[in-house]
Amino acid sequence: MSSEPIERRVSYLGDRLRATRCQLCGKEYFEIRDYCGNCGRKSYGKMDNIDLFFEKGKLELCTLVTEPTNKFTKLGSYVHGIISFHDGKIRVPGRLTDRIVKDGEIPDFSALEGREVVPRFRRRYAVDRNDVVPTISLAFTLADEYYPHQKYVVAPPQKEYDVPGIVGYGVYTSRFRIKEEGLERSVPFIDEDAVTAAVEAGKMALIHAGVDSKLVGKVYVGSESNPYAVKPIASKVAQVLKLGEEDGDVQGVDAVDTEFACKAATSMFKDAASLVNYPRAGINCAMVIGADNSQAAPRGCPGGELDLFVGFGGAAFIFGKHDVIAEVEGWYSCTSDTPDFWRRDGEAYPMHGGRFTGDPAYFKHVRKAASKLMEQLGLQASDISYFVAHQPNPQFPVRVARELGFKDEQFAVSLQVNRFGNTYSGSSPVGLAAVLDIAKPEERVLIASYGSGAGSDAYLLRTTSQIVDKRQRQKATVKFQAENPFVEYVDYPTYRRLKLGM
Repeated sequence: MSSEPIERRVSYLGDRLRATRCQLCGKEYFEIRDYCGNCGRKSYGKMDNIDLFFEKGKLELCTLVTEPTNKFTKLGSYVHGIISFHDGKIRVPGRLTDRIVKDGEIPDFSALEGREVVPRFRRRYAVDRNDVVPTISLAFTLADEYYPHQKYVVAPPQKEYDVPGIVGYGVYTSRFRIKEEGLERSVPFIDEDAVTAAVEAGKMALIHAGVDSKLVGKVYVGSESNPYAVKPIASKVAQVLKLGEEDGDVQGVDAVDTEFACKAATSMFKDAASLVNYPRAGINCAMVIGADNSQAAPRGCPGGELDLFVGFGGAAFIFGKHDVIAEVEGWYSCTSDTPDFWRRDGEAYPMHGGRFTGDPAYFKHVRKAASKLMEQLGLQASDISYFVAHQPNPQFPVRVARELGFKDEQFAVSLQVNRFGNTYSGSSPVGLAAVLDIAKPEERVLIASYGSGAGSDAYLLRTTSQIVDKRQRQKATVKFQAENPFVEYVDYPTYRRLKLGM
């Protein structure tokens, strides 16, 4: 790897926190090594590769950096320290992220040192807009606060289903929120973006599914806030999560970005289900992620009306045929050239068509997709336990659900826009996750997404008995993140600063 650019080499090692252990003496190194410094020549071929990505460490020492260098100035003051793993066998430098240190504030280091921490995948520092975005997992959060440590245990498959479906899922949102006019929205920390949210959601989906990451042969990442105009983010997600068979520094997985406004992820549900159901494809599992740092112009600017609703976060779903928690019973999609929302190339913020975004845009397509699917399957609203719609604001999903004949108790649990805002590609997927968090076996769930431009995807899912079995693996449920006592609220100027990122 010595001939590759420095950013590529640093990210390959640091994104996953790769390490090495000597089979002879047990010494561990935070780097990839061919031999052990203790054992010398006899250790060649006897070094095991390990990683710390799913583990937790201990914050041994820390200090406050009050005058950061030029690449870290956007962070302001921050806490930096030494984190140890495996009872001190490995010690690494790291930054304690998700902490806003106010001017003149000195953290209580005695309350921080000695506490367990979890690696987080974040931007490493700020760069110019013509540079590659640097990332790393040497950023940590406290393991007993908003982001709990969750073990990743690969479970051998127990049952194969005739019908493909969801085998695991994960939701990721920030602990920072802004509350205005009775609405609460998630806000990214300054080192977060759509890529970091996609990785964190995918990480939790693997934990929940208990699927070996090497069995994921396809990954779709849907987003409309890609930090690159040209460069996939799915490739970064695939490498950090080690999806597919690993061969050196290359992953044996097909990774692709998708884009169709807020249905960029749900559009791929049918593709993922079809792939895992086609034996000749050779794909055991497929992952679909929707993640966005939803964009909106500042208040008072054209397009600034959206700023009251935009959020941050993402959701990831793994599809397969083993240990399915929700079978895909059917789907229907509809599309029309309805330009209700757009962002021209090179523009920072999107524009929208005002009232035109309701009818004939959102309502027409969601009604069409949902009613057509129910018609094809011979179902009424009363035959369905839960309904999930895209949530651009608090009013639209409620209105369309009632127009389709659903009662409040059938859709109320999916309404997460009042907690996280409109997470764009993650909007209806987060609502689906909230339903799956509480659904019982043999219940039907209808999800109808929406994407401006315009189209809707409707899916009917039927839960299985394994939805209860796997629930114990998921600590960071949607409700856990929505009602967490460690949520931190920020004012509007701080919200805008965090939204812009590093």
